[in-house]
Amino acid sequence: MPDQGSNPAIPLPPPTEAEQAALDWFARCDRGLTAEQEASFQDWLAADASHAALFNELAGTWNLLDRASAAAVLAPPAAATAAPVRHPRHAHRAWVLSVAVAAAVALVYISYWRPQHYAGQTVTKVGEQRTMELPDGSVVTLNTNSSVTTAFSPQERRVRLERGEASFSVAKNSARPFIVEAGGVAVRAVGTAFNVRLADRSIEVLVMEGRVQVNDAHSGASLLAVSDPLARELPVLTPGQRAVVALPEPLPRAAPAVTEISVLPPQELQRRTAWQEGRLDFESAPLSEIVAEFNRYHTRKLAIADPDLAAQHFGGSFKPDDQTGFVRMLQQNFGVVVEQTEDVTLLRAGH
Repeated sequence: MPDQGSNPAIPLPPPTEAEQAALDWFARCDRGLTAEQEASFQDWLAADASHAALFNELAGTWNLLDRASAAAVLAPPAAATAAPVRHPRHAHRAWVLSVAVAAAVALVYISYWRPQHYAGQTVTKVGEQRTMELPDGSVVTLNTNSSVTTAFSPQERRVRLERGEASFSVAKNSARPFIVEAGGVAVRAVGTAFNVRLADRSIEVLVMEGRVQVNDAHSGASLLAVSDPLARELPVLTPGQRAVVALPEPLPRAAPAVTEISVLPPQELQRRTAWQEGRLDFESAPLSEIVAEFNRYHTRKLAIADPDLAAQHFGGSFKPDDQTGFVRMLQQNFGVVVEQTEDVTLLRAGH
């Protein structure tokens, strides 16, 4: 049975091994290194080029905060290329300072450094949904069988939708745009709420709040129609607007192209985002469309044997994980004949 109702929040992963090592060395350097520790520190720096980069980025964040605060008491450690060697004179005082430095470094890491350098991947299984709060305060909700990879930098917040569907509620930060990339399309926002769905040959972008750009991820050019060639800003989608972008084959050699832009009435917008509340809502939709949606949430698929039945329209609100209840409704209310095969549940029109 798919896990649909709980929609658990995903905690942020702990620091990576390299990040934790950089934090530890940062605190040690601040209180002073012995000659032996200095040699170990240089060995750690030389072991991987990313080690010095991590250390210096953390030191740069510390220095920036130290300059900005007139009440700063602790002096930042030197850069990774010139770490000081100091021998503490008073063991107890050194221990107290080491605890204070470690706590201060951890605070800088959690509050300032990690939100700008966060990276991670989140995956949902078939029938599973999850919600994750990112370090900047943005919230990502993943639908069934979806995968996102997050890579934050001081300049931008970037998320790659590798498969499936996700909804984004973006924390406002005009200095660091939030970009969702999927299939060669870059959806760019500052502070807004929108939904992105990646299908086999298309991408659907649906805006609930704010404004988003829909651009070519490689060239940066807008995929939306440009009404004024001299306009400084690229065109945007506004609340209630939906864009469908066709993905050419093969992706690396051709640019995606918008095939449809529409304005959805409030009830249609609510219907298309009902999955975030654990529902599938339909209003006079072909059975083929309803079955295709149910199949996204189940490993055992539904199949329709008769074209006429596939084209017949139905409506209602259903729980994605209750495939059995949906099939029973078709049997009892519409005389649909159900046949269980080894691989699928086959639906036939009753006679």
